[in-house]
Amino acid sequence: MMTIVDRGNGTSVGDRSYDAVMARNGAIMRAALGVDYAGYESGSIAFDYDRLMGDVGYTVDDVREAQRRVGVGNTPLLELRRLTALARQCAEDGLGARIFVKDEQTNPSGSYKDRRASMSIVQARELGFRGVAAATSGNYGAAVASQAAMAGLKCVIAQECYDSARIGQPEILEKMRKCEALGAEVMQLSVGPELFYSYLLMLEETGYFNASLYSAYGIAGVEPLGVEIVEQCHSLLGKAPEHVIATNAGGGNLTGTARGLRIAGAHHTLVHGASVDLHGLSMASDHDFNRKSFTTGHTGFGMPYATDPDHSDVPRSAARPLRYMDDYLLVKQGEVFAMTELLAHLEGMERGPAGNTSLAAAFALARTRPRDEVIVVQETEYTGAGKHPLAQLSFARDMGIEVRLGDPDDEIPGRSIVLPDHPSRISARYADLERMRTSYIRNAVDHVGGAQAVGGGTGIASAVDVDYLVAETRTDERFVRRTLTNLGVGFSGNGAVIRT
Repeated sequence: MMTIVDRGNGTSVGDRSYDAVMARNGAIMRAALGVDYAGYESGSIAFDYDRLMGDVGYTVDDVREAQRRVGVGNTPLLELRRLTALARQCAEDGLGARIFVKDEQTNPSGSYKDRRASMSIVQARELGFRGVAAATSGNYGAAVASQAAMAGLKCVIAQECYDSARIGQPEILEKMRKCEALGAEVMQLSVGPELFYSYLLMLEETGYFNASLYSAYGIAGVEPLGVEIVEQCHSLLGKAPEHVIATNAGGGNLTGTARGLRIAGAHHTLVHGASVDLHGLSMASDHDFNRKSFTTGHTGFGMPYATDPDHSDVPRSAARPLRYMDDYLLVKQGEVFAMTELLAHLEGMERGPAGNTSLAAAFALARTRPRDEVIVVQETEYTGAGKHPLAQLSFARDMGIEVRLGDPDDEIPGRSIVLPDHPSRISARYADLERMRTSYIRNAVDHVGGAQAVGGGTGIASAVDVDYLVAETRTDERFVRRTLTNLGVGFSGNGAVIRT
């Protein structure tokens, strides 16, 4: 099990100024998670990710049993025959892979995030916390609220709801309503640094458990999803799927699913991340906050969290998508809206929007792959009035965004949403993974204080550092060494060896 530290009683709060609270970040998080992350540090670039995950202390079978008791998991795998047929109509002869979807809406709160929340609640109870908290504007808040209610724990959700004009997106307000319906207290906050400051202060005052999206417990809770996909595909098709597509935001969805696929032996299944292309919009910008149509599953979260996972609310994030991602597919907002309608009209399933980001990518990918291949979209999510396309498109128009039919490639994030005028217009664009991997290595160096701080101030990377970055970026020593050299990092004798 992980090294447990004194979590405090939540009754002693010091200086409440912004600078003072942010300076106590590490201590607050250590108390709120019961984990001493220092034990996993090397003093240089590398940290022991594998031991962090191993120290969760629950096998995948333990997790499945814990989730079974609260109605989480064992969701159906459904073949989307009519969407597959449409993809084949838009493809060349012999192409048009079969599309399946893991219907995660059947979890208690309506999304796969019940899997993450369930294990955070298990750990909170194990450590004796009387309440749990989470900072999220998405489905995770509802998942934590639902699982906390089952466990008899108090729950507070800190939610980024509004811009400075007190305008909130219908999807966010829908999720706020659901959190409150499930018994949680919701702190409604505006975009910007207020969120994290307020969350830290609340954790300190209450002494609640931080049910972080990025803890090892949360990622372990998703691993059974990957295992189930393999088991169900073998049962239905006699093989593992060739492709699994996971909507990518903070990276935990993809990380946990990919780890589960490996546990189940599906080492040849390709794992694709998928995000909505919102290039040019900053999620920390008050101006840009309401100029997007989805609150998650977009590049505004997917890109920065993939290249700098440790800027999350824990010292070391267990969500490491670049470790597991074979490629990264980007789709347009208009394509996701179109796919939401196609799923409802052709398959009778009203879902979305996050899962339909992956579904749009799957539809595009299917058109390029042989008919005997299988693509699994690994999640759906519940929908509601605020999540419905009509509400979101009406809000976009109110914000001055043009909505029209045409070629989605003409879409400009924050200025227009272009709905495809034919299904053949739905296509996937490939993100530049080499650039993202380079950015990751730069951020990893910065995490320890820059090039001259590597190796405890020597500016020298060890063999352990190099091996760690090879694993983190899914590249090789030559790529890592070249990138580090460009950053001004040298190598120890062991670190300079190129293994063949």
